Amino acid sequence: MIIKSSTSLRNDYGAISRLAHESQEPIYITKNGEGDLVVISIDAFEKRDELIRLRAKLELAEKSRLAGEPAYTLEESKQRLEKIYEQCEV
Repeated sequence: MIIKSSTSLRNDYGAISRLAHESQEPIYITKNGEGDLVVISIDAFEKRDELIRLRAKLELAEKSRLAGEPAYTLEESKQRLEKIYEQCEV
């Protein structure tokens, strides 16, 4: 865990920015000794955001599986899509 003071952010933004990009980890910023903000590079934020979305999709798929909803193999899915495509061509 990387912790820096708000003074560090104010006085040396460039160093904090470099650290965020190099570490790809959140940097916790304190104010008067208490946690205040979290700084993270855009790249690291987007990766975390994508991971959260993927986990939500996996959780939804697992709930469907546990509920007994039908599941299809890759081959079955291809066949279903081919049928749909054929119906659209008519």
